[in-house]
Amino acid sequence: MLLRNPSPLPRTAWGETWRLLLALGAGILLFGMVLTEADAPGARPVPEVVPFIELVLGVAAIALVPLRRRFPLPVAVATAAFSGASSMAAGAALLTLVSLSTHRQWRPVAVAAGVSVLGGFTYEALRPSVEGLWAGLATIALGGLMVALVVAIGYYIGARRDLVVSLHDRADTAEREQASRVAEARANERALIAREMHDVLAHRISLVAMHSGALAYRTNLSAEETTQTASVIRDNAHLALTELREVLGVLRDPSAGTEAPGVEPPQPTLAAVQTLVDEEVALGRDVRASIRVADLESAPTALSRNAFRIIQECLTNARKHAPGVPVALTVTGGPGAGLDIRLSNAVPVMAPTAHPMPRSGMGLAGVTERAVLSGGELTFGTDRRGEFVVRARLPWRA
Repeated sequence: MLLRNPSPLPRTAWGETWRLLLALGAGILLFGMVLTEADAPGARPVPEVVPFIELVLGVAAIALVPLRRRFPLPVAVATAAFSGASSMAAGAALLTLVSLSTHRQWRPVAVAAGVSVLGGFTYEALRPSVEGLWAGLATIALGGLMVALVVAIGYYIGARRDLVVSLHDRADTAEREQASRVAEARANERALIAREMHDVLAHRISLVAMHSGALAYRTNLSAEETTQTASVIRDNAHLALTELREVLGVLRDPSAGTEAPGVEPPQPTLAAVQTLVDEEVALGRDVRASIRVADLESAPTALSRNAFRIIQECLTNARKHAPGVPVALTVTGGPGAGLDIRLSNAVPVMAPTAHPMPRSGMGLAGVTERAVLSGGELTFGTDRRGEFVVRARLPWRA
């Protein structure tokens, strides 16, 4: 019969040694008591070979003790059988029965316990004694109670081991879950930082790249135009650094909602959308904006900030992929009705340039994630009129 290992932890050398010494000591003590009783006045004579047989069987039983973990049931039955003819084997029989009981499987325990009781009865029937019948029966009953006590001790040890193993498993599971939560939190933090960095820098850096490209490839610019273009590059680089400081300030202290000495100002919100559109128009872009938002100033900070970043990223994408194409922006909504953002532009038909604008690969994916994190949704694609349309719907509780 295949039994499970009651404890996955390996035994130490000392743990095995003291158990073996305990079985040996108990066996020697009982064997000595039997020899003393055999020499008592009135005892039946015992053949000289009997003590030798008891000694041999006792040593054999003790030699089987180290094998009790590998063969728990056979070793327990063998030592119990030996104890029917050898008092010296009794200690080993009890120890192996305890070890078997720690598995907490009643069938093999019942077999070994039955053999132990039968062995005790056999030994009492065969051993020389000066006591009466009732004393012998009392000894057998006491042996049965001892077997029951040993089985109970084994069950208790097995239950305690299972509890310890369960606690270890729970601790390991909790540790792994904690490590997983920490790793997930770090990944989310990295994603947040990457998204914020992209949204802040992509808009300004694309402007810098566009105007620096004009300086590199347009040799017919006048001195005034060159100065103006360089000024735009400088201003956008400065704004990129400023907005980067704002984002880092919010990331370090997300609860900061107002300006304070030594604290970066908050990030731009819906109130700054018109300024963003004016910047695009000042750069020569054809952007037509319609902003009809009720109670704009009362919009939740997170909603207002995410809406601004979505609009900013959509304008940046339009500048990259559809330069010179008119862009229509509509922002409507209010408390209870939610916020609806729609940006559209015609899909340009043009050959790829030798030096296309660099792409980060995070634009639409980033704004989609922003919309989802805000509890809304974002869709994009080409409509029936051939226009590329991005539409975001964000919830706004009343």
